[in-house]
Amino acid sequence: MKGIYTLRFIVCIVLFCFGFTAAQAQQPVPVTAKDSIAAIRQIIIIHADRLGFLDKDSLNKFQTLAGKVAVQQETSLFYCDSASINTVTNVLESFGHVHINDNDSLQIYSDYLKYLGKEKKAKLTGNVKLTDGKGILTTSQLDYDMLTKIGVYTTGGKVVNDKTTLTSKEAFYYEETRDVYFKKNVVLVNPDYTIKTDTLVYNTYTGISTFVSPTYITSDSGRKKIYTTDGYYDTKNKKAYFGKRPEIQDGSTILIADDVANDDSTGFGEARGRVVYKDTVQNITLLANHLNTNRKDGSFLATEKPVMIIKQENDSIFIAADTMYSAKLSTLRKSRVVPFILDNPIVKDSSRSTDSLHIKDSASENKTDSSDRFFEAYYHVRIYSDSLQAVGDSLFYSAEDSVFRLFKDPVVWARDNQITGDTIYLYTENKKPKRLFVFENALAISKVGQLYYNQIKGRTINGDFTNGDIHHLRAKGNSESIYYGQDDYNKFIGVNKASSDIIDMYFESKKPERVVFRSNLQGITYPMRQVNHEEIRLRGFKWLDEKRPKTKYSLFEDQ
Repeated sequence: MKGIYTLRFIVCIVLFCFGFTAAQAQQPVPVTAKDSIAAIRQIIIIHADRLGFLDKDSLNKFQTLAGKVAVQQETSLFYCDSASINTVTNVLESFGHVHINDNDSLQIYSDYLKYLGKEKKAKLTGNVKLTDGKGILTTSQLDYDMLTKIGVYTTGGKVVNDKTTLTSKEAFYYEETRDVYFKKNVVLVNPDYTIKTDTLVYNTYTGISTFVSPTYITSDSGRKKIYTTDGYYDTKNKKAYFGKRPEIQDGSTILIADDVANDDSTGFGEARGRVVYKDTVQNITLLANHLNTNRKDGSFLATEKPVMIIKQENDSIFIAADTMYSAKLSTLRKSRVVPFILDNPIVKDSSRSTDSLHIKDSASENKTDSSDRFFEAYYHVRIYSDSLQAVGDSLFYSAEDSVFRLFKDPVVWARDNQITGDTIYLYTENKKPKRLFVFENALAISKVGQLYYNQIKGRTINGDFTNGDIHHLRAKGNSESIYYGQDDYNKFIGVNKASSDIIDMYFESKKPERVVFRSNLQGITYPMRQVNHEEIRLRGFKWLDEKRPKTKYSLFEDQ
């Protein structure tokens, strides 16, 4: 009896243990987030003409597909000729005519694909082509992340977008922004220009190229060349911006500034900050802080302390003003040309064989060569060279005839000589003063002592220069003069005050040497002691030395 109870007890213990173990077996196994994501990202077969199975080991269980294969993972579709899917690792390998349709927004083609389903990363090789509907990227090998929407090639590739083609050693494609980040040996070719750089960002949707490293741009004709390290070019709207002091060479002109903006559709451009504009044919340099240009008519407008430098071998000419404007003479309407010299005709005087012929103003003649350009300066005009200085309200200069036309209270200084009038025309030859013409209220003053001034006045004054120095002045029309006579020892012996129809003053060694009166002479000579030298002045006399530019550097000072 005792043995029976013992057996029953053992059976109960066994049943209890079995029931406890079974209860434990029925408890649900926890599912991790990683396993859940893997299940969601499972690659699903949509179609295949033939399907097979292959189990190599616990980690390599394959589904093999052939013939018009189509599989799907979430919103991505995969097509190919044949494929294998590792159901354990969720890795897809596709062969032949591979095509990925990523959410209908991106299409990728290749010969071969290895796709990591868990990480959603694709590695494509062989005739790879990616298109987002705007641009087409081709390469031999591409890595594409379906999560971040970023594609990378490192073996060389090309992007074609409309008429623009880009090639590089490496590139990063960002599908969400449609930016392509090109690196190493980047070349962009467009019907209008070619870009070469080490790094370039290009947007296939907007067609905008962004420059982030030293970049060289050349127009299709080779005439225009640009160097920049910063900026962008909008191929659709043909607008560009260049920062960090770009250099732009356009034919014979060079432009450098802190930043430059161009609109090729209109031809307008703008440069700001420490602007340097050079014309290598005319040997002219323009400095300013703001420059507007018009490429279609070749004009420009300079403001914010512009200074123009006309370079020559020994004595460059510096010109400053509030505003400067320049364009081609051939585009200048005749009605806009400043008053012609012929409005104040100067006829050859038979009494002096060296007098000038009729003066022809050729500013309105059409020219197509390098001299087809004029310059205008407005307000507070100042001119400086070693041999000559001038000021005025406005200036017109023609490269065709090399004439400086000064308007509204102009003053010209040459050594110790000062010349004033309503309007002054200064002709130059080889960039040196050659002839001078003063219209209305013309007055020339030559300082010969602390208080002594030789003076010659007329309705007009003609002047001639030799080697950049005045050697002759002729006053015509109600002419008057005050002249300090000197003996052979340069001692002052008297003051002559006279009037005549024509008065000639000749210079020797840069100083007045003699005066010649022609027709209707009236005058008197005073002993030096009988003259109040501070009061013996012709009407309109003003010694304006305080207005005279003393150095070229003074033109760069605040006005």
